[in-house]
Amino acid sequence: MSAPHIVVFTRTTGFRHDSIPDGVEALRQLGGEHGMRVTATEDPGELAAALPGSAAVVFLSTSGDVLTDDARRALRGHLADGGGFMGVHGASTTEYGWPWFGEDCVGAVFDGHPELQPGVVVVEDHDHPATAHLGDRWEFTDEWYNFSVNPRGRVRVLATADETTYTGGRMGVDHPLVWCHELAGGRSFYTALGHTSESFADPDFRRHLLGGLTWAARLA
Repeated sequence: MSAPHIVVFTRTTGFRHDSIPDGVEALRQLGGEHGMRVTATEDPGELAAALPGSAAVVFLSTSGDVLTDDARRALRGHLADGGGFMGVHGASTTEYGWPWFGEDCVGAVFDGHPELQPGVVVVEDHDHPATAHLGDRWEFTDEWYNFSVNPRGRVRVLATADETTYTGGRMGVDHPLVWCHELAGGRSFYTALGHTSESFADPDFRRHLLGGLTWAARLA
């Protein structure tokens, strides 16, 4: 049996995160360690061609309008056929003009963030590979994304932000930060974390990514 194929997409037309190369390298390493073949691209044509037969696609801090019509059709078909999707950090700042992507693929749309600062992630669901290794409270440094609508009720929330531990939160006591769902047919996982290069060297964050990816790809 051939190794599961993971496609990592990193195109940006808006803000570009300096951490993208570190994220790609982390995913390549995790893939190599766990029997996955990882392809990274910023070309929507290559993305569309690579999606059929792939186990999962990762949108790693993408931003703005990054897809062609062909790539949009390929992504919808990938999920409709049971393929997996993982969105990391800036993925929720992508394809604002295509409601399906934000609402049914990612699960929520980015709506600003405060300055980079330490805070606490509250893990509320430990029965998922992305959070099973974490304690109830996880200290982290990130941008603490706000979202235009709270996705709870449409998605399975795995972790939230404790807004009392940082400044600039706008969602209140229930601020989802990590979730999963199957709204588009296949498995989708999203984590708002991952702004800094340092995060991709953090063992807990790497296990968080690996858990999300293997779940989305139906390998866990």
